[in-house]
Amino acid sequence: MPHRRSYQDLFDKNRSWVDQRRSSDPDFFERLASGQQPKFLFIGCSDSRVNANEITGSQPGDLFVHRNVANLVVPTDMNLMSVLQYAIEVLHVEHVIVCGHYGCGGVLAAVDGRHHGLIDGWLAGIKDVHRRYRDELEAIEDPECRHRRLVERNVEEQVYKLCATEVVQRTWPEEFADHVHGWVYDIHDGLLRDLEVNPGLDEGLGIYLDDEVARPC
Repeated sequence: MPHRRSYQDLFDKNRSWVDQRRSSDPDFFERLASGQQPKFLFIGCSDSRVNANEITGSQPGDLFVHRNVANLVVPTDMNLMSVLQYAIEVLHVEHVIVCGHYGCGGVLAAVDGRHHGLIDGWLAGIKDVHRRYRDELEAIEDPECRHRRLVERNVEEQVYKLCATEVVQRTWPEEFADHVHGWVYDIHDGLLRDLEVNPGLDEGLGIYLDDEVARPC
């Protein structure tokens, strides 16, 4: 059956990959098994076309990765918050990256005015981003350009949310811009773009800071 064949293909490709790795680097898996020391935490979208290691040309062990629909930073998401704390406090990553992508279905679904079921609750944060930048977005006539700008604004807002978390505030109290970054990946040409978000200067961070953990920016 076709679906069984496609499933089995994954194991066949895995064995081929292992053989290729061992052929070019006999000690590859032994090194991996000894531990990980990634310098980056990559928070990206679950979209199957956006593979963190592939698009950055990285090797296994280079990136600690968390993915969810539309690359959102939700303070009540214990999965993400646990990943963030572990990456910073245990793995001692040097950089945390939020990476969105143009053509994101989650971003589109958040503002298309249709009912999508359970995921609508997850996408509520993007609706808030759209509401905050409504004037700017509605002034863009081309739908594709409007979508691309909302993708960028969404990434910026997630960076602000990251910088308002207790673990980031405590670890990098006055160095947000050196460690927390916002990127966008363009599926059309494969290129990454640094949005150069500066949470230490941008006004957007202020609305997310809790008085108990806020520090001077």
